Amino acid sequence: MVASAYDDNNIFAKILRGEIPSHKLYEDEHTLAFMDVMPQAPGHLLVIPKVGSRNLLDADPDVLARTIPVVQKLAVAAKEAFDADGVFVAQFNEPAAGQTVFHLHFHVIPRKEGEPLKPHSGVMADGEVLKAHAEKIKAALAL
Repeated sequence: MVASAYDDNNIFAKILRGEIPSHKLYEDEHTLAFMDVMPQAPGHLLVIPKVGSRNLLDADPDVLARTIPVVQKLAVAAKEAFDADGVFVAQFNEPAAGQTVFHLHFHVIPRKEGEPLKPHSGVMADGEVLKAHAEKIKAALAL
């Protein structure tokens, strides 16, 4: 079965074009990182490539090679910023695997021992909380 084509009207493509606001954490020529608006834990963020691909299955290997170091950089910063015991990195491919936004993206979620993940509920977090979390991560990036 062939996957559907990339849809450049997905929410992350709209964020990249500036049509939808986000709490940006990091941006370079190839990637963008921003806060997840429905966080499963404090500091939950997303890293996306600027080049459109549906997911890992159709991504250009060069895009992956430029994106993964940014995932690592943000994971280190989020762990530091939230004094986490670990970091959960997740990436979903196609609906059967849980993908709901069809633009390649990596979830980076700081984790503390014994604290369960919140469900990805569809309820957006308070913007001021997300802004404060973004500032903590940006401060850790600057170290």
